[in-house]
This record gives sequence, C-alpha cells and structure tokens, in this order.
Amino acid sequence: MMTRRELLASAAAAAVTPAFGQGGNKLLPAKADCMILLWMAGGMAQTETFDPKRKTEFEPGRPSSEVLSTFGSIPTSVDGVRISEGLERLAKVMDRGTLLRSHRVGDLGFILHSKHQYHWHTGYAPPQPVPVPHMGSWIAKILGPRKPDVPAFVNIGQNLEIGAESDSVKAYTTSGFLGSEFAPFNIPDPSDAVSAVRPPKEFSELRFKRRFETYQHLMRSNGLMASGSDAQKESLLRSVENAHRLLMSPAAKAFDLDLEPKAKYDIYNTSRFGQGCLLARRLVEAGVRFVEVSTEYIPFRYWDTHENGHTRAQGMKETIDRPVSQLILDLEERGLLDRTLIVLASEFGRDMVTEGKPGNTVQDQVKQPDLMTEPKHYGMHRHFTEASSVLLFGGGMKKGSVYGETAEERPCKVVRDPVTIEDLHASIYKSLGIPHDYAEVFEKRPFYVTKDAKGHAVDGLFA
Repeated sequence: MMTRRELLASAAAAAVTPAFGQGGNKLLPAKADCMILLWMAGGMAQTETFDPKRKTEFEPGRPSSEVLSTFGSIPTSVDGVRISEGLERLAKVMDRGTLLRSHRVGDLGFILHSKHQYHWHTGYAPPQPVPVPHMGSWIAKILGPRKPDVPAFVNIGQNLEIGAESDSVKAYTTSGFLGSEFAPFNIPDPSDAVSAVRPPKEFSELRFKRRFETYQHLMRSNGLMASGSDAQKESLLRSVENAHRLLMSPAAKAFDLDLEPKAKYDIYNTSRFGQGCLLARRLVEAGVRFVEVSTEYIPFRYWDTHENGHTRAQGMKETIDRPVSQLILDLEERGLLDRTLIVLASEFGRDMVTEGKPGNTVQDQVKQPDLMTEPKHYGMHRHFTEASSVLLFGGGMKKGSVYGETAEERPCKVVRDPVTIEDLHASIYKSLGIPHDYAEVFEKRPFYVTKDAKGHAVDGLFA
C-alpha cells in the first residue's frame, strides 16, 4: 500500500528530477490532435450508468444480493444499446462514439482511491521508485503545445487542498521526472479561471514586465534556484516564461467563461464540472493539447457513493448528462470532434455486494446489510475492480459501437474482451500518434508511456 508519505515524496520529487530523451522514438500517424479526459472521480457505478442490468426496486427487507441496478434502462441512438435512465441526453449522442464495457482496472489488493487514481492516471501502480508522470504530462512532453501561447496541459475542477487526501491527489497530478514545464496548469474553479491568467490588478503592464524580467534574472543567476541540475533549472525557467507569455496573450480570453453566450453557458452550468466541460471546449479551440475535467474527488462525496447510492448516482447523472453531451455536440458542430479524443472514465466500478474482484477477498469498507431496511442501503456502495465502463468519442474511435461485455447476473464481471489500463492507455496514445513503447531515459534506464512497454492498442476500438 502506498502511504501518504510515499505519495508526497513522489510528488515533491517531480519538481527536482530531470529526464533525457530516449532518442529513436518514432511517432505514429495521429487520429487526434488533442484529448479531453472527463474524470468521474470516486468510482462511477457502471450498472447505474453505461452498463445497466435488471432494475430492482427498493423494498424494506429485500436482500441486497438481489439488486444489480437501481435505475431502469433507456434506449440510445444506437440500435439495441441501452444505458441507464437519467442519461437521456447522452443516450442521444451514443452514435458518435464507442462504449467500452469491459474495462478491468488493476487488482491492487485493499482498495484505496489514491492507489487506483494514481494507477489510472500514470499507468503505473504505486508505490514506484521514481516520480511517474501523469498521462497529460507525457502527451505535453512528446507532442508539445499546439499553440505557443497556451499551456499544453490544463487540469480543471480538482481542489488540491482537500485535507487528509490532499497528498495522494497531488501525487498523480504531476509531471513526474519530465520536468516542471510539462506539469498541469491547475484550475480548481472553472468559473474563476480567468483570474489565473490575468496579471494582478494593481500592476501596470510596464511594472509587471519589469518584475518578470527581474525574476528571470534572479532565476538565471541562481538567486532562486540554488540547487538542482542545469536541466531542472532550465525546465523551471521555461515553465515560468510560458506562464508569463499566457498572461500577456489574447489567448487568455479562452479562460473567460463570461465571454460565452448565456444560452450556451446555461446548458453547461449544472455544476463546477459542467462549467469545466465548457472551459475544456474553449481551451481545445484555443489550442490546448490535453485537458482533464474532474467531477472532483472528495471522500464520501460525488461518485464516492458509500451510502444513499441511488440518490447520489441520480444527482451525479444530472451533473454530467447535459454538459458531456453538449461538449460532444459543440465539438462536432465546430468540426473538431474527429480530431479530439474524448475519454470518460473512473478509477473503478461499483457493486452493492462485492468489494474488489470476485474470488479475491479484500476488506469490506462499507457496512452493507444483507437485508435492506432503509433507503440509504439502496445503491452501489462497494468498490468493484473487475469491471467498469469507459466512453470514447473522436480520435479515430468507432461510432455507434459497443466493445466488451459483462455478465448479466452477479458477479457482473467481464465475460468478453477485457481491456486493462495498459491496453486502454496504449489505445489512447495510439490515437494521438504515440507508440506504446515510447520512452524517456531516466537514471540511465528507459521509462515507457505504458508500463514496461507492455500495453497494446485495442484494434477493435478503432474505426
């Protein structure tokens, strides 16, 4: 198990550890120019969203083991494909993408959100002896910015100061050994994103310019960077220069949601996540390479449904249905969908009865009674690592397709075409033209974008 101390050490090392290019890495023909990751933080229940099973109504005294889904299913724009009620708008755009129902996340023993979030975002299960980069940082390093005035990697919606879990979230939200210039540009609150790209109000443009030039001089003369290698210092300096260029550029307007027409803004405005989806669209239009939008991980909130699962899932579906579907439609209208890879995913699925993976006994973390007596018992409360659902739009993925299958009765495990994190990541990288065995040399050893270069793209996902 990765301790908070180890996670914090991993994050801290990211700012001080250099990397050197592997050389000989040849890019593939790319299907996508950029990527948006829609992160369902906390463990989205697949049987309550994109892989519904038979619905069982709540009834006092009913065995928990009888419940597979607490919602009914609805038809989609793809013949024969049904998803959970409450996702009516997403149902109408399913013909634009692929629904992966057989994603199998890592079997990491005792279930911790921090471990699985780290594993999914980096491709490597913790603990690791090196600070491993976030997927977005790999993409920023390999492909670079699409336009020089905007960051290559923007992370939206996750507050990094969330109390006891803060260190574990920060550990995977890092550029690792790749260097500071490839770290995410963090926007915790998308409604106030524009404040992050404006100089302080009390500074004139001339005063701000002179202060920046002084800061550059101090950095170059080691006044602010007394330790670290030349490569580390140059990376940090470039990151500061990139930030300054954004502050002074017209491209900063992309961060201002007040510039969006009110009618369109209102469609997205279901929550901070909805606003984040709108900001993601604006940033992709402005030239950002990789955007992550999170529903935000806070223990026992949002998708982290440890009780009252039915009610909580209903609220989360209201949060995501409008903005995600509108994001797809807006990108399509602008001619950007085919060249933008959109991935909606979560760290694991959920089940009412099974904790972890069928056949592997792990510690239960929820007191789910054998017989339900109160509405709070009704829902998917336990972490399920054997199956979860992923949506994929654009980026060369098939349209109107379903890949993989899970059992119709408990345990609802993968029964056809399992896709691991390594293979899903290889597929994502392939869409962006990055081979699964692309590597950077770190401490005289190659370090790969997929774990030990073992990930392989899933051909069945691509058109």
